Amino acid sequence: MKKTILLFITALLFNSCKKESQETIPSKRVNYFDLVRPEFNGDLAYKTTAYVEQFWRVVGNTGFNNSIHKIVEELEKSGYILEENATEDNRLTYRIETRKLDSPTWEPVDASLSIDGGKTLLDFSTNRNMICQNSASTPTEGIIADVIYIKNIEELKNTNVEGKIVFAEVHPRALYQKAIIKGKALGILTYSNPDYLQPKKNKTSIQFRRIPIQDNTKHWGIALSYEAKEQLKEALNNGNVSTNVKINTKIYQSEELTVVANVKGSVYPNESLVFSAHVQEPGANDNATGVGTQLEMASITSKLITSGKIDAKRTLTFLWGDEIISTRRYVKEIDNSKTIKWGISLDMVGENTDKTGGSFLIEKMPDPSAIWTRGNDKHTEWGGKQLRKKDMTPHYLNDFIINTFKEQGKFANWEVNTNPFEGGSDHTPFLRADIPGLLLWHFTDQFYHTDNDRLDKVSQTTMANVGTSALVSAYTLINSDFGTALDLLDTSYNSAVSRLNIEYELSKKALSDGSDFKNEADILNTWTEWYIDTFDTLKDLDPTNNKTLNTSIKETKKKLENYSLTLLDKLKS
Repeated sequence: MKKTILLFITALLFNSCKKESQETIPSKRVNYFDLVRPEFNGDLAYKTTAYVEQFWRVVGNTGFNNSIHKIVEELEKSGYILEENATEDNRLTYRIETRKLDSPTWEPVDASLSIDGGKTLLDFSTNRNMICQNSASTPTEGIIADVIYIKNIEELKNTNVEGKIVFAEVHPRALYQKAIIKGKALGILTYSNPDYLQPKKNKTSIQFRRIPIQDNTKHWGIALSYEAKEQLKEALNNGNVSTNVKINTKIYQSEELTVVANVKGSVYPNESLVFSAHVQEPGANDNATGVGTQLEMASITSKLITSGKIDAKRTLTFLWGDEIISTRRYVKEIDNSKTIKWGISLDMVGENTDKTGGSFLIEKMPDPSAIWTRGNDKHTEWGGKQLRKKDMTPHYLNDFIINTFKEQGKFANWEVNTNPFEGGSDHTPFLRADIPGLLLWHFTDQFYHTDNDRLDKVSQTTMANVGTSALVSAYTLINSDFGTALDLLDTSYNSAVSRLNIEYELSKKALSDGSDFKNEADILNTWTEWYIDTFDTLKDLDPTNNKTLNTSIKETKKKLENYSLTLLDKLKS
């Protein structure tokens, strides 16, 4: 009996020591770059981009739906099984979600704009953004009418435009209601290309525009290139001008299609990382490259999972749909038993920056650079508003993604930059649902949203760099554990020290330029608090709730607080 008790106690002690050892010894780290780089050559990404960019894509129209079916075709080739046909053992699945659209879809077919009896100003074959989205068709022979130029919207109050075509250098949204609805104009011609598109250089570019959805009306609008705008103004300077407008579009009831592909987690299937790439918009970089890059990411993931080279402890999801709308719905409708831990948007990820300008960017989750934007932090020409302290979302995802992409940048001699939070893409639904989320994109792009955003502006190499970095990031996160958390704690602390040093130097200069110490101290303190709160978020990487991690976080917090106080003392003196 005594011997039995002794053996039982020995076993308990052994299991206790074994459990403690498992908690405190980090698992061996996998170098995912070594696995992904040889696989990601960008071929599938580029071929998919070439297929998708040929279409003018609005949710529900032919081009959008063809793109969705192309995605599904490639997913099936890569081994993904339709959910309804899958068994419990099938980890790679996909589904197509179908919903009736509340409003009809729209697609352009053909158009031309010419001075009556004279010069053709625009033709759809070379300016496929010339028709404002939702415009109705004109009669086959076109509409011939006098053009009235107005310098500003206010002029419409005293100008009779009934039965005329109104031309103004404003956004069609500002002109439509007053010129067409109230003024009973036949249609509108508008020009509103922003300066960052370099319109005097890119004279034929037209940034796509839209007017309200047509139901029982026949309203239309034409967006002008810089060249067409100048030619029309010159003609008007020489006297009265009539134009012939021919528009052929399709407006019809349709369905919204969304593709969701899943790699089911082997250990924590209800926790996930979600990549989202929107299909709509007519460009190549925006966003055929996001569609294509994400598809190759899904294909490579299938190959690595099937071959046993990697595991996915948590679920990895790839979503293709309508920008913001599909992602927001997915986040809202996800089963309450499931948790999205991270969300990443791929939008304009394949640019040849030698042609488009700008650089690759990681748009950060809201951090203090979106309150005080200074030093190397700069908003893009897309624009961003100043945030407040209550808008901050401290999280390790920012620095983790930045460091991972910088590693690929160093390896491939590829420029990686960041910008403060601005919003406007598929990362925003994640953030609004309190899910860590950020954006992978490019800006400034001199062809952004224009009909010159075509395949010749796309770089297969860039797509491979973005896709490689994104997959390495994803594999690290979905397989994260106690050891990953410790690694990222060091990364976050080093990033915090680097940021505080930068802010210290900026504040020191600001003080010499007359700034108030209280204001500069507030900046340093806010960054310190942001990182201290960031350290706590690392706990979600460790499902075992390891005591060693909690202790390390407490110690790291204290270390950063002391470092921050040292900088404040130096700044004050």
